Amino acid sequence: MTAEEKDRIIEMAWEDRTPFEAIAFQFNLPESEVISLMRNELKASSFRRWRKRVNSGVSQKHLKKRNPDISRFKCTRQRAISNNKISKR
Repeated sequence: MTAEEKDRIIEMAWEDRTPFEAIAFQFNLPESEVISLMRNELKASSFRRWRKRVNSGVSQKHLKKRNPDISRFKCTRQRAISNNKISKR
């Protein structure tokens, strides 16, 4: 995995509205490996803060916690990702 891919995965993991399924779809990386990556790449305090937020009711990282009306991975105003590895910015 390249440094750019790691950065993008970490960025997607930090975003509350990007579910783990979107990361798995783009990078073929299951939730457990995303958690391991975050644990290895973040400071311990940042990782604890992230895990606390992911497991809280605020985060929508799991599709089961999402409002069923939301059926997309991205904001309607964001450019199409089209299954590429790194999102165009």
